[in-house]
Amino acid sequence: MSDFKVGIKKVGIHLSIILALTFGLLFVFFEIYLPDYTHHGESVTVPDLEGFHYDEVQGYLEGRNLVMVVTLDSGFVADAKPLEVLKQNPKPGAKVKQDRKIYVTLNAKNAPLIRMPNLVHTPLKNAQEILANFGLVRGDIVYVPDIGHNAVLHQKYRGRDIKEGLEIPKGSQIDLVVGDGFGNQNLDMPNIIGMDDQEAEFLILGSGLSMGNVNYVETDTVPKGTVVKQLPPAGLMMQTGERVDIWVSKLGQETTFNE
Repeated sequence: MSDFKVGIKKVGIHLSIILALTFGLLFVFFEIYLPDYTHHGESVTVPDLEGFHYDEVQGYLEGRNLVMVVTLDSGFVADAKPLEVLKQNPKPGAKVKQDRKIYVTLNAKNAPLIRMPNLVHTPLKNAQEILANFGLVRGDIVYVPDIGHNAVLHQKYRGRDIKEGLEIPKGSQIDLVVGDGFGNQNLDMPNIIGMDDQEAEFLILGSGLSMGNVNYVETDTVPKGTVVKQLPPAGLMMQTGERVDIWVSKLGQETTFNE
Protein backbone atom coordinates (compact mmCIF):
# COMPACT_ATOMS: atom_id res chain seq x y z
CA MET A 1 0.00 0.00 0.00
CA SER A 2 1.35 3.34 -1.00
CA ASP A 3 2.09 6.11 1.49
CA PHE A 4 -0.69 8.21 -0.06
CA LYS A 5 -3.32 5.59 0.59
CA VAL A 6 -2.10 5.12 4.15
CA GLY A 7 -2.35 8.86 4.78
CA ILE A 8 -5.89 9.01 3.38
CA LYS A 9 -6.91 6.11 5.59
CA LYS A 10 -5.49 7.80 8.72
CA VAL A 11 -7.28 11.04 7.88
CA GLY A 12 -10.55 9.17 7.40
CA ILE A 13 -10.11 7.43 10.76
CA HIS A 14 -9.42 10.71 12.50
CA LEU A 15 -12.43 12.37 10.88
CA SER A 16 -14.64 9.47 11.92
CA ILE A 17 -13.42 9.77 15.51
CA ILE A 18 -14.00 13.55 15.51
CA LEU A 19 -17.51 13.17 14.07
CA ALA A 20 -18.35 10.45 16.56
CA LEU A 21 -17.15 12.59 19.45
CA THR A 22 -19.08 15.61 18.11
CA PHE A 23 -22.32 13.69 17.76
CA GLY A 24 -21.78 12.18 21.19
CA LEU A 25 -21.31 15.59 22.79
CA LEU A 26 -24.35 16.98 20.99
CA PHE A 27 -26.43 14.04 22.13
CA VAL A 28 -25.35 14.46 25.75
CA PHE A 29 -26.01 18.23 25.63
CA PHE A 30 -29.45 18.15 24.02
CA GLU A 31 -30.81 14.91 25.45
CA ILE A 32 -29.33 14.88 28.96
CA TYR A 33 -27.86 18.18 30.14
CA LEU A 34 -30.30 20.66 28.58
CA PRO A 35 -33.53 18.88 29.62
CA ASP A 36 -32.18 18.48 33.15
CA TYR A 37 -31.10 22.15 33.30
CA THR A 38 -34.47 23.46 32.09
CA HIS A 39 -36.52 20.88 34.06
CA HIS A 40 -37.73 19.36 30.78
CA GLY A 41 -41.18 17.82 31.18
CA GLU A 42 -41.72 19.57 34.54
CA SER A 43 -44.32 22.37 34.60
CA VAL A 44 -46.35 24.20 37.21
CA THR A 45 -49.95 25.35 36.83
CA VAL A 46 -50.31 29.03 37.71
CA PRO A 47 -52.87 29.41 40.53
CA ASP A 48 -55.60 32.05 40.67
CA LEU A 49 -54.18 34.74 42.97
CA GLU A 50 -56.76 37.51 42.52
CA GLY A 51 -58.49 38.45 45.76
CA PHE A 52 -55.71 37.13 48.02
CA HIS A 53 -53.54 39.30 50.26
CA TYR A 54 -49.89 39.96 49.48
CA ASP A 55 -48.65 37.98 52.51
CA GLU A 56 -50.72 34.93 51.56
CA VAL A 57 -49.55 34.95 47.94
CA GLN A 58 -45.84 35.21 48.69
CA GLY A 59 -45.66 32.02 50.76
CA TYR A 60 -48.11 30.21 48.48
CA LEU A 61 -45.96 30.77 45.38
CA GLU A 62 -42.70 29.94 47.13
CA GLY A 63 -44.15 26.55 48.08
CA ARG A 64 -44.75 25.86 44.37
CA ASN A 65 -41.30 27.01 43.18
CA LEU A 66 -42.70 30.20 41.67
CA VAL A 67 -41.45 33.75 42.24
CA MET A 68 -43.76 36.70 42.97
CA VAL A 69 -42.89 40.09 41.46
CA VAL A 70 -45.00 43.13 42.40
CA THR A 71 -45.55 45.53 39.51
CA LEU A 72 -45.09 49.26 40.04
CA ASP A 73 -48.46 50.20 38.54
CA SER A 74 -50.62 49.51 41.58
CA GLY A 75 -54.36 50.05 41.17
CA PHE A 76 -57.17 50.97 43.51
CA VAL A 77 -60.56 49.34 43.99
CA ALA A 78 -62.69 50.73 46.80
CA ASP A 79 -64.30 47.37 47.59
CA ALA A 80 -60.97 45.51 47.74
CA LYS A 81 -58.72 45.29 50.79
CA PRO A 82 -55.33 47.06 50.84
CA LEU A 83 -52.53 44.96 49.22
CA GLU A 84 -55.08 42.58 47.70
CA VAL A 85 -54.10 41.11 44.32
CA LEU A 86 -56.06 42.80 41.53
CA LYS A 87 -54.34 41.33 38.46
CA GLN A 88 -51.71 38.74 37.64
CA ASN A 89 -49.54 37.67 34.72
CA PRO A 90 -49.41 34.85 33.58
CA LYS A 91 -53.13 34.20 33.90
CA PRO A 92 -54.53 31.44 36.17
CA GLY A 93 -54.26 27.96 34.66
CA ALA A 94 -51.20 28.70 32.50
CA LYS A 95 -48.43 26.06 32.42
CA VAL A 96 -45.01 27.49 33.30
CA LYS A 97 -41.56 26.25 34.30
CA GLN A 98 -40.45 26.16 37.89
CA ASP A 99 -38.93 29.40 39.21
CA ARG A 100 -41.06 31.39 36.73
CA LYS A 101 -41.80 34.97 37.79
CA ILE A 102 -45.46 35.73 38.44
CA TYR A 103 -46.23 39.46 38.14
CA VAL A 104 -49.02 40.76 40.39
CA THR A 105 -50.75 44.14 40.68
CA LEU A 106 -51.77 45.04 44.23
CA ASN A 107 -54.54 47.27 45.53
CA ALA A 108 -53.08 50.48 46.95
CA LYS A 109 -53.08 51.00 50.72
CA ASN A 110 -54.52 54.51 50.44
CA ALA A 111 -57.09 55.77 47.98
CA PRO A 112 -55.66 58.30 45.52
CA LEU A 113 -57.12 61.80 45.73
CA ILE A 114 -59.24 63.11 42.87
CA ARG A 115 -60.90 66.45 42.26
CA MET A 116 -64.65 66.57 42.75
CA PRO A 117 -66.47 67.21 39.46
CA ASN A 118 -69.37 69.65 39.16
CA LEU A 119 -72.70 67.83 39.02
CA VAL A 120 -75.03 70.74 39.89
CA HIS A 121 -77.60 71.47 37.14
CA THR A 122 -76.65 68.16 35.49
CA PRO A 123 -79.34 65.55 34.68
CA LEU A 124 -79.29 62.70 37.19
CA LYS A 125 -78.41 60.08 34.56
CA ASN A 126 -75.41 62.08 33.36
CA ALA A 127 -74.33 62.81 36.94
CA GLN A 128 -74.24 59.10 37.73
CA GLU A 129 -72.09 58.44 34.65
CA ILE A 130 -69.70 61.22 35.64
CA LEU A 131 -69.34 59.82 39.16
CA ALA A 132 -68.55 56.37 37.76
CA ASN A 133 -65.96 57.79 35.36
CA PHE A 134 -64.24 59.61 38.24
CA GLY A 135 -64.18 56.49 40.41
CA LEU A 136 -66.76 57.85 42.85
CA VAL A 137 -69.82 56.05 44.22
CA ARG A 138 -73.32 57.42 43.95
CA GLY A 139 -74.90 57.48 47.39
CA ASP A 140 -78.42 58.49 48.43
CA ILE A 141 -80.74 60.40 46.11
CA VAL A 142 -83.00 62.90 47.91
CA TYR A 143 -85.85 64.43 45.89
CA VAL A 144 -87.00 67.94 46.76
CA PRO A 145 -89.65 70.15 45.14
CA ASP A 146 -88.07 71.97 42.21
CA ILE A 147 -89.10 72.72 38.65
CA GLY A 148 -86.01 70.91 37.34
CA HIS A 149 -87.09 67.27 36.97
CA ASN A 150 -84.21 64.92 37.89
CA ALA A 151 -81.77 67.83 37.84
CA VAL A 152 -79.01 67.76 40.46
CA LEU A 153 -79.41 70.68 42.89
CA HIS A 154 -76.76 69.77 45.47
CA GLN A 155 -73.82 67.36 45.62
CA LYS A 156 -72.91 66.19 49.12
CA TYR A 157 -69.97 64.42 50.72
CA ARG A 158 -70.38 63.15 54.29
CA GLY A 159 -73.56 65.17 54.68
CA ARG A 160 -72.16 68.51 53.52
CA ASP A 161 -72.20 70.32 50.21
CA ILE A 162 -68.96 69.72 48.34
CA LYS A 163 -67.64 72.19 45.81
CA GLU A 164 -66.14 71.43 42.43
CA GLY A 165 -62.38 70.88 42.56
CA LEU A 166 -62.16 69.82 46.20
CA GLU A 167 -59.87 66.79 46.57
CA ILE A 168 -61.49 63.66 48.03
CA PRO A 169 -60.43 59.98 48.11
CA LYS A 170 -61.30 57.89 45.10
CA GLY A 171 -64.24 55.59 45.87
CA SER A 172 -65.96 58.16 48.11
CA GLN A 173 -69.75 58.19 48.27
CA ILE A 174 -71.50 61.27 46.89
CA ASP A 175 -75.14 61.93 47.82
CA LEU A 176 -77.32 63.89 45.40
CA VAL A 177 -80.22 66.28 46.05
CA VAL A 178 -82.44 66.18 42.96
CA GLY A 179 -85.45 68.18 41.80
CA ASP A 180 -88.79 66.36 41.53
CA GLY A 181 -90.13 68.57 38.73
CA PHE A 182 -93.14 69.97 40.63
CA GLY A 183 -91.80 73.52 40.89
CA ASN A 184 -92.45 76.10 43.57
CA GLN A 185 -94.96 75.26 46.27
CA ASN A 186 -96.08 77.00 49.44
CA LEU A 187 -95.24 75.26 52.68
CA ASP A 188 -94.95 75.89 56.39
CA MET A 189 -91.49 76.50 57.79
CA PRO A 190 -90.70 73.46 60.00
CA ASN A 191 -89.50 73.80 63.57
CA ILE A 192 -85.86 72.66 63.71
CA ILE A 193 -84.87 74.15 67.09
CA GLY A 194 -83.45 71.44 69.34
CA MET A 195 -82.46 69.20 66.43
CA ASP A 196 -78.98 68.03 65.59
CA ASP A 197 -77.53 70.29 62.87
CA GLN A 198 -77.31 67.45 60.32
CA GLU A 199 -80.89 66.36 61.02
CA ALA A 200 -82.02 69.96 60.67
CA GLU A 201 -80.24 70.32 57.33
CA PHE A 202 -81.82 67.09 56.08
CA LEU A 203 -85.29 68.32 57.09
CA ILE A 204 -84.71 71.74 55.48
CA LEU A 205 -83.62 70.21 52.18
CA GLY A 206 -86.30 67.55 52.36
CA SER A 207 -88.92 70.27 52.77
CA GLY A 208 -87.81 71.88 49.51
CA LEU A 209 -85.94 74.73 51.18
CA SER A 210 -82.23 75.52 50.90
CA MET A 211 -79.51 76.01 53.49
CA GLY A 212 -78.47 79.56 54.21
CA ASN A 213 -75.93 80.70 56.80
CA VAL A 214 -74.83 78.29 59.52
CA ASN A 215 -73.86 80.35 62.58
CA TYR A 216 -71.97 78.80 65.49
CA VAL A 217 -72.61 80.25 68.95
CA GLU A 218 -71.08 79.48 72.31
CA THR A 219 -73.46 78.08 74.91
CA ASP A 220 -73.26 75.78 77.94
CA THR A 221 -76.97 75.03 78.19
CA VAL A 222 -77.46 72.66 75.21
CA PRO A 223 -75.33 69.90 73.70
CA LYS A 224 -72.80 70.78 71.04
CA GLY A 225 -74.19 70.70 67.49
CA THR A 226 -77.78 71.52 68.51
CA VAL A 227 -79.84 74.10 66.60
CA VAL A 228 -80.74 76.92 69.05
CA LYS A 229 -82.21 79.45 66.62
CA GLN A 230 -83.65 79.54 63.10
CA LEU A 231 -84.61 82.26 60.64
CA PRO A 232 -87.33 82.36 59.30
CA PRO A 233 -89.15 81.14 62.41
CA ALA A 234 -91.24 77.96 62.52
CA GLY A 235 -94.75 78.17 61.06
CA LEU A 236 -94.02 80.98 58.58
CA MET A 237 -95.36 80.40 55.04
CA MET A 238 -92.41 79.63 52.75
CA GLN A 239 -91.85 78.93 49.07
CA THR A 240 -89.76 76.14 47.62
CA GLY A 241 -86.07 76.99 47.45
CA GLU A 242 -86.09 79.77 50.07
CA ARG A 243 -83.02 79.97 52.30
CA VAL A 244 -83.03 79.12 55.99
CA ASP A 245 -80.38 80.39 58.42
CA ILE A 246 -79.61 78.40 61.55
CA TRP A 247 -77.62 78.96 64.76
CA VAL A 248 -75.80 75.93 66.18
CA SER A 249 -74.30 75.50 69.64
CA LYS A 250 -70.54 75.22 69.78
CA LEU A 251 -67.89 75.57 72.46
CA GLY A 252 -65.48 78.42 71.94
CA GLN A 253 -65.71 81.74 70.20
CA GLU A 254 -68.67 82.53 67.96
CA THR A 255 -68.02 82.23 64.22
CA THR A 256 -70.09 82.54 61.05
CA PHE A 257 -69.70 81.17 57.55
CA ASN A 258 -71.77 80.68 54.44
CA GLU A 259 -72.73 77.26 53.22
